[in-house]
Parts: sequence; structure tokens; C-alpha cells
Amino acid sequence: MGRFPQHQAKKGSQRWIQKLVNEQPGILNSQIRSAFNFSKEEDIQWLSPLKSDEYAEYRDQAFLDRLKVKLEKTPLAQFWPKGGPQWDALGKSSVGKLLLVEAKSHISELISKSQAEDKASIKMIQKSLEETGCYLNSRVNAAWLQSFYQYTNRLAHLYLLRKNDLQAYLIHVYFLNDVEMNGPVTLHEWAGAIKLLNSCLRIKKHRLQEFMTSVYIHVNTLQ
Repeated sequence: MGRFPQHQAKKGSQRWIQKLVNEQPGILNSQIRSAFNFSKEEDIQWLSPLKSDEYAEYRDQAFLDRLKVKLEKTPLAQFWPKGGPQWDALGKSSVGKLLLVEAKSHISELISKSQAEDKASIKMIQKSLEETGCYLNSRVNAAWLQSFYQYTNRLAHLYLLRKNDLQAYLIHVYFLNDVEMNGPVTLHEWAGAIKLLNSCLRIKKHRLQEFMTSVYIHVNTLQ
């Protein structure tokens, strides 16, 4: 099972992404269209986390099923073990573009490490991260697994979908002025943290850049 029903969140990035997708998706849609130069006629349908679907979040095969896509060249099971990314939001455009969203409301959320314990899973993850790093022209180091794992495994899954000739896009949503979580007030605070993250990961200009974007949304617009 890769479907995880959630409560209506009271705080943090989970609260804000739920409100954004369910109450004011137009704010997110306009920034995505602008970032990727989507046509104004191209509708975006959000598939999670929907109030009508118990605010469920999806991972593993269930996230592909939710998007109604199949990986014909490299199946997910050959690339990543169970327990992969649990997406904060999933969407799909009217022409079939796939939108994968990771949301943050404070800088410490950027820090994470792999929780894999069995040797087979660790080996598969390391192999797939190294393949992703090679594609990005970056040499994988310890930070990929031990410091910024949540970021790198999202990159890996974007790479996997693209490798399977799917029109996938990765959107990092960074919320501003989440006072309750002591989050960044300005875009520049987030930008500095992200610059440091990429430096630690040794990620510079790469071939997935045009399929990724960072979106900054002030939580006051969602109150």
C-alpha cells in the first residue's frame, strides 16, 4: 500500500500545501505555467492531497497509479526499493505533463538522511543515486544520503520518469513567513539555503534543470 490518508494539518508545510491545492490552486498553477512556459490553455488537475480523498499522500507504485502512468523502460521496482518518496502533492496537466511537488516551510526541513536499513535497499538506492548524479554531471558524496537525502531522492525520481520518456516536472514549493515554524520571511533566505544545499551536493548546471523549479508562496495569501 502506498496511499496514506492524512488529517487536516494544523501547521507547517503540510497545512499550507493542503490549503494551496484545495483552496487556492490558481496561485500555484500560475507560477508553474510561468516557470515552465506552459500554455494558458493547459489546465492543471491536482490529484493529491485532496480533501475529497482524505488528504491522502502517495508513494511507491501508488504514486504512479495515481498519475495513471507506467514505466515501460525502467520499472520503479528496478530503480528504488519500497519506502520511496511520499509526495506532498501530485498533479497532471491536460496534455499529460506530470507534476511532482515537495513542500517546505522552514529551512531545517531541507536536512534528512536515508532510513534504509537492509543491505539490498541501501545498495539499490546508492546505485540509483550514482546513476542520477552521473546524469547531472555531479559526483555523489555522503551528503546525498546523509544530509539532503529527501532532496536527492526526489531528483532521482524525476530522472527516472524522464528516463522513461514521461513529461515529468519537479516543483519545490517554499513557503514564506510561516511564523509558527520560524520559517524564512524572504525569498533570499530560502535562496541562500538552497545554494548551500547544491554546493554540498556538488550540483551545478545540469540536464534536468529545465524540468525543475522553485516556487515561493507567502502563507498570508492562504490564511
